[in-house]
Amino acid sequence: MDWNRQQHSPMPSHRYRDIFRKVPVAPVDREWPDRRITTAPLWVPVDLRDGNQALADPMDPERKRRFFELMVAIGYKEIEVGYPSASQPDFDFVRMLATSDLVPDDVTIVVFTPARPDLIARTVESVAGMRGQVVIHMYAATAPVWRDVVLRRTRDELASMIYAGSEEILRLTDGQPNIRFQFSPEVFNLTEPDYVLELSDQLTKQWDATPERPVILNLPATIEAATPNVYADQIEYMHKNLPRRDGVILSVHPHNDRGTGIACAELAVLAGAQRVEGCIFGNGERTGNVDIATLALNLHAQGVDPMIDFSDIDGIREVVEYCTRMPIHPRHPYVGELVYTAFSGTHQDAIRKGFAVQGSGPWEVPYLPIDPMDVGRGYEAVVRVNSQSGKGGIAHVLETAYGVRLSASQERAFAQHVQRHTDRTGREASAEELKALYEEVFGCSN
Repeated sequence: MDWNRQQHSPMPSHRYRDIFRKVPVAPVDREWPDRRITTAPLWVPVDLRDGNQALADPMDPERKRRFFELMVAIGYKEIEVGYPSASQPDFDFVRMLATSDLVPDDVTIVVFTPARPDLIARTVESVAGMRGQVVIHMYAATAPVWRDVVLRRTRDELASMIYAGSEEILRLTDGQPNIRFQFSPEVFNLTEPDYVLELSDQLTKQWDATPERPVILNLPATIEAATPNVYADQIEYMHKNLPRRDGVILSVHPHNDRGTGIACAELAVLAGAQRVEGCIFGNGERTGNVDIATLALNLHAQGVDPMIDFSDIDGIREVVEYCTRMPIHPRHPYVGELVYTAFSGTHQDAIRKGFAVQGSGPWEVPYLPIDPMDVGRGYEAVVRVNSQSGKGGIAHVLETAYGVRLSASQERAFAQHVQRHTDRTGREASAEELKALYEEVFGCSN
């Protein structure tokens, strides 16, 4: 038998093309594969705009305010707070921020607008009187299918529309020093690289990009369409070829259509991105925006300060679930209910032995990439017992919960008794049940 033989699936894969046939990726002398991330990028949460637009029931003012206060409390320094021209509630929320003392002096507010004069005017109106730093974030879809099918504009016609929008922003802000500018070529990852460079050259010139007052160029993977290395190549090409590079903050906004948004963001930072837009736990249209908590805690797990405080991750989850009215999956990285829990006997044995030798040095407990205490979790849920569990895990629960220590022979005998119990019930055995079973087997109590 040919064990490598596979039958053709009935799925119509021939209808799709890979990214190299959709958009030519410019050649790049790759340096990103040899780099390491040693400092956190600027994190910019878009939960109140992009994430809010993806909710079946958008946040009311009270939920938006609570979410904003959470983001300030855990350390975000730049926050996209809404799409003021999209709805009256969004406009009113931005006006509330502009006229209140909720925005700390060191937090920059970002507002989002299409490249349309009437909507730009409404957006600028929303931030009138804002005392701190403000970013006006203008976007336009630039990929060929969007130009041809959605906007029905040629490259030149779309460029003229974008330049007119950038001029209107300049005119309406009238040189206010606390207002900076951002542009997103939506669906950047499916747009011709030379076209994005052309737009970037004109916009950074119009907006007078300098190191003292940089322009943000945000390059979204709006629809994930290729492996993350392709996105990294696209970002590195822009990083190396952008005009006025020292006056540009290069930003990325990955989505998660292929399930690789996290990888796209990490490789983009290696490739030169300085700023990452996303949502705290990855909420967003379709499969979501990139997950900032996972990205930040991935850095933490490598010894890099994430610059955001996730030390009370369950408190953060509670607020996010309340504001979005969506539960966090129990297997969600770092925050899910079960992500620090082992049911398997072999895993439990390794964790128990790791805890036994873990001192004050570098964290090296098998199967636990970070110490659960770092994010406010205890150790009581690290090992839980069901029919898949082994004698080491069962003994670990008794010892940590009740101080009961079993000899090697007791561990073997007790594990068999617990196995029969969990096979019969078909469910997890709690610490209290294990204590009762222990007393049943050994006829004593501690």
